[in-house]
Amino acid sequence: MIKNSKLFKQFEMDLQRKEKPDFHKNLKIVECLHEEALELGVFGKEPLDGLETDIRVAKVVNNAGKTS
Repeated sequence: MIKNSKLFKQFEMDLQRKEKPDFHKNLKIVECLHEEALELGVFGKEPLDGLETDIRVAKVVNNAGKTS
């Protein structure tokens, strides 16, 4: 349990400053997560399946508060 959130946030910020991003390490992580998602059936084999539906939903959501 974190008792001093300010101290913890400072620790996280310091750690992020010290550790520079490693492109190849991050790419490997993303590839492993994608592979696991495919194995679990979270993603379909075809990456663009359902894209049209997602676009329609995004348009509706983005225009919900606008008046004509």
